[in-house]
Amino acid sequence: MDDPEIRARIEMLKQDHRDLDAATGALRLLPMPDMIQLQRFKKRKLLLKDEIAMLEDLLIPDIIA
Repeated sequence: MDDPEIRARIEMLKQDHRDLDAATGALRLLPMPDMIQLQRFKKRKLLLKDEIAMLEDLLIPDIIA
């Protein structure tokens, strides 16, 4: 994967993360939110965050001090 592909993937993952954040917010507003679905959203958000961090690390060159 080259830099432009990595950056595009990061942007897609960030959008997915924002979408899940909006979905969890909307779910919490319901009178009786589905707690299992809420936990699934939270878990998916954490996985997305980890993948974003891993891809961002690929963009940073290794510097030997």
